[in-house]
Amino acid sequence: METLPGGLGVIDFDHDGWPDLYCVNGAALPSLKKAGPSFFNRLYRNNRNGTFTDVTERAEVKGRGYEIGTAVGDYNNDGLEDLYVVGLHGNILYRNNGDGTFTDVTQTAGVGGEDAKGRKLWSIAAAWIDYDNDGNLDLFVSNYCDWEPGIDPVCGGILKDSRTYCHPDKYRSEPMLLYHNNGDGSFTEVSRSMGLVDLLGKGMGVAVADYDGSGRQGIFVANDNARNLLIRNLGGKLEEAGIEAGVAYNGDGREISGMGAAFGDIDGDGKPDIVMTGLRGETFEVFGNRGHGNFEDISASTRILALSARVSGWGCGLVDLDNDGWLDMFVACGGLDTDELQPNRIFHNQQGLFTDVSSGAGPDFAVARLHRGAAFADFDNDGRMDVVVSSLNGPLELWMNRSPQRHWLQMKLSGKQSNRSALGAKVICRNGSRTQVRSVANSVGYASSSDLRVHFGLDRDRSASLEIHWPSGIVQHLQDVRADQHLQIIEPAQSAADGRDVSADHR
Repeated sequence: METLPGGLGVIDFDHDGWPDLYCVNGAALPSLKKAGPSFFNRLYRNNRNGTFTDVTERAEVKGRGYEIGTAVGDYNNDGLEDLYVVGLHGNILYRNNGDGTFTDVTQTAGVGGEDAKGRKLWSIAAAWIDYDNDGNLDLFVSNYCDWEPGIDPVCGGILKDSRTYCHPDKYRSEPMLLYHNNGDGSFTEVSRSMGLVDLLGKGMGVAVADYDGSGRQGIFVANDNARNLLIRNLGGKLEEAGIEAGVAYNGDGREISGMGAAFGDIDGDGKPDIVMTGLRGETFEVFGNRGHGNFEDISASTRILALSARVSGWGCGLVDLDNDGWLDMFVACGGLDTDELQPNRIFHNQQGLFTDVSSGAGPDFAVARLHRGAAFADFDNDGRMDVVVSSLNGPLELWMNRSPQRHWLQMKLSGKQSNRSALGAKVICRNGSRTQVRSVANSVGYASSSDLRVHFGLDRDRSASLEIHWPSGIVQHLQDVRADQHLQIIEPAQSAADGRDVSADHR
């Protein structure tokens, strides 16, 4: 477990329009308890001037066990973003009280992370998702290996000081969990009743998107040395369709050490593709969306195959870092062992083809560490997407984007009939000769959660039109929206073609 912590969560917990940051941390061994402040999870409030303040203890979100990842979403539709924290043998749901503090409501909510028999699981990542479009956020949890302190199988040498952790193949897989939001602050675990019988894996990164154009959210899980999972949403039921869709294995038919995962439209055809990171020698995977729920391995044609051969990747994201309208790929890099420190990587997207531009990202960017989680937000609200990265036995890295200024738009959507976080809403942005499609989806990379705001790079265009497809089915049109502003958009009562319930915040 020492190799795995590092999930990060972007959360505007004080509702001031400036992204704050939550970071998970491990615990003492073998007790799996946070024995002191050095093990606390940390909540950093954005001071709006390039600095942050640690408010963990006042907020009461220090955690209690060996935590790995986090998910952010407004599960009770009160307009405040809440925290779900996952880890080894115990998960936590923190409800945002709106006064700078949180309350642990795990037990009353029923989301502690046990399986149907009450057995404690090892959770790596989670994602908020309104899978049934009832306006309440449900919760998906990605679980890893069946493990307990002191009962490891013996691998390595005969002597104790020469033993090592075994390959994941030596451990039993664990079930994925799906919690249905009952709308009263409680949840019901519904994996089996929704059709996901015995859905086992060694789940790591989770990504969510309406990948088949059905208007319903599906789920991709990157598995560690096991076939990847793709959960198709059929409305009343769910089904696992990874093999049929072409994403269970890579183009060679092999399993890899899947770590991070992200959905995003790489080639500009309006359909969400999938990227997945792996360890050195395995290469990363890019699955191109060919429509109707089918994918094709395009790792070679996008150049990621060759670019990633010597890299171990964990957290990742598809983000427009230079505001040219194309999603670039950022990867948090580092090996498993303490001697495998690596610098992060940036792959610039040029109309569907990637180029490694890491060497030009600045002299500080070459720092090599055991990087793990990565989350994305415009922390200084200047219209350029920034990145925060965690590392084992090292500090956080906050990478402020200093790329040349181009035009942009950012928007925070607020659901009324849809879930308040607007997770699952699709936004179509038309500017000049380009049409871009993004969704409100913040589960990203490895065990992390990015900003809920939607970002579009507009390059040289000074305005754009927006078409918003809310999860409720309502469609909203906004014409001639001026570039370089933050929009607050509220879901209308019915399909609308004007600017009602839209406000701009010029920071």
